[in-house]
Amino acid sequence: MKNFLLDYNLKVRLPILIFVVLAVFVITYYVSYAERMGVGYQPVQPILYSHKLHAGDLKIDCRYCHSDVEKSRQANIPSAKVCMNCHTQARTDRPEIQKLTEYYNKGIPIEWVRIHRVPDFAYFNHSVHVNKGIDCSNCHGDIAGMDVVEQVKDFSMRACLDCHRNPETTIKNIVPGKDAKNINNGPTNCAACHR
Repeated sequence: MKNFLLDYNLKVRLPILIFVVLAVFVITYYVSYAERMGVGYQPVQPILYSHKLHAGDLKIDCRYCHSDVEKSRQANIPSAKVCMNCHTQARTDRPEIQKLTEYYNKGIPIEWVRIHRVPDFAYFNHSVHVNKGIDCSNCHGDIAGMDVVEQVKDFSMRACLDCHRNPETTIKNIVPGKDAKNINNGPTNCAACHR
């Protein structure tokens, strides 16, 4: 009888247990993928700001507000001073512009909530990519079509390597004034991103 139970446990229960554990792991992995990668993350910002209006309808270049993107590894978040270049005159009667003006007049920095984030253990340089001609929309999605910005693509190692290995198929948009011929395969060695 003892051998029968041992045999039964090994032949029936153990495979069922292994199958259930693996199935739960796989389902959990795929269901939580977007959350783990930040896809869909759309925080509430201190001031309602429409990229659709500014970058889309008004065609303001990303580099006007994110001015350090061509010379720094980080794309700066604009200060209230940059916004006030236009909004000392434009639409000053709107509640959100009045809120912006209050930040500006009091000298209080706007605490924008960061949306797109590369993991801390990975090195990424915006200026290298933008100066090669890779448009922001390749990684950040159609920001010019978003009233409220959300993360639409993951910043996983797989996504970066796909682009570095196959830029001709993954890079769809080029920075205005840049040449697509400058875009070639990026480095794929570990030290390029893990410094």
